[in-house]
Amino acid sequence: MTAPSSHSEYPQVRMKPKTDTRAIRHGFPWVYSNQLVLDRRTRKIAPGSIVVLEDEARTPLALAAFNAGSRISVRVLDRNLQAGIDVDWFAARINRALALRERLYDAPFYRLIHAEGDGLPGIVVDRFGDTLVLQPNAAWAEALLDPLTAALAAIPGVTTILKNAEGRTRGLEGLDNQSGVLRGTAPDAPVHVPMNGATYLADLTGGQKTGLFYDQRENHAFAARLAREADVLDVFSHVGGFALAALAGGARAALCVDGSAAALELAGAGAVAAGFTGFSTRRGDAFEVMAALQGEDRQFDLVVCDPPAFAPNKQALDAGLRAYERVARLAAPLVRTGGALVLCSCSHAADLAKFHLACTRGIGRAGRHGALIHTGFAGPDHPRHPMLPETGYLKALTFAL
Repeated sequence: MTAPSSHSEYPQVRMKPKTDTRAIRHGFPWVYSNQLVLDRRTRKIAPGSIVVLEDEARTPLALAAFNAGSRISVRVLDRNLQAGIDVDWFAARINRALALRERLYDAPFYRLIHAEGDGLPGIVVDRFGDTLVLQPNAAWAEALLDPLTAALAAIPGVTTILKNAEGRTRGLEGLDNQSGVLRGTAPDAPVHVPMNGATYLADLTGGQKTGLFYDQRENHAFAARLAREADVLDVFSHVGGFALAALAGGARAALCVDGSAAALELAGAGAVAAGFTGFSTRRGDAFEVMAALQGEDRQFDLVVCDPPAFAPNKQALDAGLRAYERVARLAAPLVRTGGALVLCSCSHAADLAKFHLACTRGIGRAGRHGALIHTGFAGPDHPRHPMLPETGYLKALTFAL
C-alpha cells in the first residue's frame, strides 16, 4: 500500500462537539466510538484505513488508524501529519524496539513489539531466534500486513515470520482467525528457548498464544531465588515456566499441574533438555488437583499459581475476583510454614489493588497469614504505555506464609 503524499489525502474523522481532547493531545492513544462523529461518510471508511483525527473545530490532531466497527474506533499512530505509514515508518519503530531488547538481553528471545508500549497499537511480536510470531490484533495491522511484514523481515537474522490470528481481540476488530506463514518455513518441532538458566520448549504453530509467555521472565527469576533446596508446586504451569526456573535455581523437586497434556509434555521435554531431575507433572483441573493435594496432606516450600485471565473485561470482573480468591484459598494450605506463595493475574480489568484484596481474602479464609514480600510485573520487553493501564496487565504477588 502506498501512503498519500499529504495528510490532506487521508479521510478525516472528527471528534464530537464538547469532547475533551486534552488526553489525546497529551498522548492518550485511543478514541472510543462514542467520542466520534460517526455519520454515513465515516462508516463507509474501510476498517483499518489511515485517517486524520480532528477535533470539533476540524483542527488536525494526529494520523490514526480507524475502524468504525470497533469500540476503540481510533488508534493514534503519529503526531506528524506528514508521516507516511509505509515500510520505512514501520522499520523506524521496529528498529527502536529492537535496539531496546538488544540492550536488555544477550540472546534473541523476547517480546519484540508490545503494541501501544512500542508505538504500534494492536501489534504483538514475539521473537524466537530466527523466527518471529506476529499477532496483528487490530484492523489497521491486517490492512497493512505487507509493509509490516517487509519491515520485520529486514531484521538481521530473521528468516521466518508466522502469523498468529487467535484470540478474542481480533474478533472485536471484525477480523478472522486464520493463522499462517508469512515468510520462510514454519518450524517442524518445538523451539528451544533459553531463559533464566532453564530451557523451554515453545510450540510456535500449535501452542497457546505465540507459544511461550515471556512476560513472566522477571517473576520466574525472583521465584527461583526462593526455590533453593525447595519442593515446588507450579499450578497452571503451561510449559513449566516457574517450575523449570525453580529447578535451574536449585530446587529439589518441582511438580507441574495443568489441564493440557500437550503443555505438560513440553514442560517435561524442557526438563530433560536441561538435564533436570526431580521434575514431575499432574494433569487435571487446577482447582480439583489443589483440593486433592490437600486431601493427601501434601505441602511445598514454594507454591505458584499463574492462571489464565479470569477477568478479561469489566463484565467478568466480579466473577474473576472470586476465582482469584478461590485460587488463593486452595493454594495457601499447600504452603509449608515459612514457605512462599506466588499468586499471579494477567487480567487488566482486575487492577493491582483489587487483585491484592482477593488474594489476601483467600489466604485469610484458608486460615493462613503472612507478609507480602514482592510485587512483580511484566518484564521490560513489555513496556507500558504511560497513559494506558491496560498495557500493565500482569501482576505477581509473593507472600511469605
